Amino acid sequence: MVAVDHLSLQLYTVRGKLDEDFDGTLARIAEIGYTKVEPFGVTAYADRLADALPKHGLSAPTTHAGLLRDEAGPIYAAAKRLGISTVIDPHTDPARWQTADDIKVIADGLNKAAIEAADHGITVGYHNHQFELESKIGGVHGLEILVDNLSDDVILEVDTYWAAVGGADVPALLGKFGDRVKAIHVKDGDGTLNNKAQVAVGDGVIAVRDILAAAPNALRVVELDDFTGEIMDAVQGSYTFLTGEGAPA
Repeated sequence: MVAVDHLSLQLYTVRGKLDEDFDGTLARIAEIGYTKVEPFGVTAYADRLADALPKHGLSAPTTHAGLLRDEAGPIYAAAKRLGISTVIDPHTDPARWQTADDIKVIADGLNKAAIEAADHGITVGYHNHQFELESKIGGVHGLEILVDNLSDDVILEVDTYWAAVGGADVPALLGKFGDRVKAIHVKDGDGTLNNKAQVAVGDGVIAVRDILAAAPNALRVVELDDFTGEIMDAVQGSYTFLTGEGAPA
């Protein structure tokens, strides 16, 4: 079972709900039992998060932000304001993962960002999709080439679902990366690129328990990229599966 203080929710999961009722959505997340969230669009949402997070007893140890494409200063300022200690770049162009030299350029960008971020007391990380694993150069996953060229200061948030879709043996990959993996995205579904086929954690085909066991110290961040039903049901179901705690009365 996952301890509640070791569990987070990527807010992209509930982006539609946030547009409808920002404060009420965070209140519902806290009511379910989550104590941590992972924001996206942190500069745009900074004011509302600054009010809502403490109001609902939530913290945000990590956030997604495009450090390799956006101006970094406002991102660091928003993170500091919200008490966020780790900023994770969530996406790069798949075309940049076709050669080892191109991948090394991405690693260089992350290494430089980590130096700058350290001046703000912030750690930099990288989050994968499927294409970093689908790309194999000399029999090695592209993500592994990235890691081989990262400084020790750059952490990983392995999206375990997309790693599986990309063809990786996810528990083995997590074991290889070891303590560099400070967070994992925990999601479930049918193991395809169809976001609509994603489901509450525990309801799909992903070997979630084996994945959790392979990264025992990593923060578990629940995420669904999309869902065909009521998204808060999946948020609740994921929480219940991972923690063993039922829905609140």
